[in-house]
Amino acid sequence: MTKMLEVYKCEICGNIVEVLHTGGGDLVCCGQPMKLMEEGMVDASKEKHVPVIEKTATGYKVKVGGVPHPMEEKHYIEWIELLADGVSYKTFLKPGQAPEAEFCITATSVSAREYCNIHGLWKKD
Repeated sequence: MTKMLEVYKCEICGNIVEVLHTGGGDLVCCGQPMKLMEEGMVDASKEKHVPVIEKTATGYKVKVGGVPHPMEEKHYIEWIELLADGVSYKTFLKPGQAPEAEFCITATSVSAREYCNIHGLWKKD
C-alpha cells in the first residue's frame, strides 16, 4: 500500500510519480512494479545533496547542499519541494539554473526534499 507523498520511479523508462491519494495495489510502469525512492538512499556526497532551509523575510529559501550542486545537462536537480504545515510546494529546475528555490509562504513546520537525476531523493527536516 502506498503512502501520501511517497515518490516512485520506473527503473525501465525513468518515469517518476508522487502519491497524491493513497490506495491499494502496486504502482506499475512498463509492466513491472515501480521502485520506492527513499530519501538519501544513494551513497553520494551528502554536502551536495541535503537541502538547506533558510527562513527569509518573505518565507523560505531552499538551497541544495552546503556546497552548490552541479546543474549540468547530465547531472542536475530536477525539483525542490517544500513541505510546510501539511502543504506541498514544488519548483522544477533545468540545467544552468541555480540549485535553489524560494517559497513566499508563512509556516511553522517545514521540511524540504529534492531530486537529483543521478543520486535520487534527499530530505531535510
